[in-house]
Amino acid sequence: MYGSGDTRVVALDDVTLDLHAGEFTAIMGRSGSGKSTLMHCAAGLDSVTSGHVWLGDVDLTTLKERRLTELRRDRIGFVFQAFNLVPTLTAEENIVLPLAIAGRRPDPAWFDEVVDTVGLRDRLGHRPGELSGGQQQRVACARALVGRPDVVFADEPTGNLDSTSGAEVLGFLRRSVDTHGQTVVMVTHDPGAASWTDRVVFLADGHVVGELREPTPEAVLEWMARLAESEA
Repeated sequence: MYGSGDTRVVALDDVTLDLHAGEFTAIMGRSGSGKSTLMHCAAGLDSVTSGHVWLGDVDLTTLKERRLTELRRDRIGFVFQAFNLVPTLTAEENIVLPLAIAGRRPDPAWFDEVVDTVGLRDRLGHRPGELSGGQQQRVACARALVGRPDVVFADEPTGNLDSTSGAEVLGFLRRSVDTHGQTVVMVTHDPGAASWTDRVVFLADGHVVGELREPTPEAVLEWMARLAESEA
């Protein structure tokens, strides 16, 4: 909930949702449906005004800010639409930056596996300005994964990419789930992107209104059309 009185906005209303470990989940809905708020609450970026948010056996709503910051750093990975890479650092330096800030070194074998999975071994010495959009987003994905987080949250990760680069990033996220058992939660408006996932959760007016397993672009489009009709 945001604001009070006449400006009060209930972004999420009595939402109960399980995000399963080892799955790739998409969150979809029309603009203003609450999908980004849901992801931000689940990731501990926004505080809830009521209810609870659990990551495994930890209730995020009971944590002080310092402990919450540590949990986000150690157990959650983030991939954003705008890449959020440091332009003066190389791809390798960007990938390990969160670990360096935490005073930790990457596990060499896991770093190599992530870099090979992301397919940028020959670009590690390049700065973001020397990489394509798809390559920059794959660096951001590798950065999110290198600390072995419990869950990776991706907010419109293909929104700034062409179809080829977007498919590269989605393929990488898909492989991280299939090969490494990673948990990925992605907000998207794109039925094609959603079809890479195991499950699509649909929101409307702050409510979970349905879900789709083994989604296809056509099935997602049909769901979105029904939502548009019901909200018209």
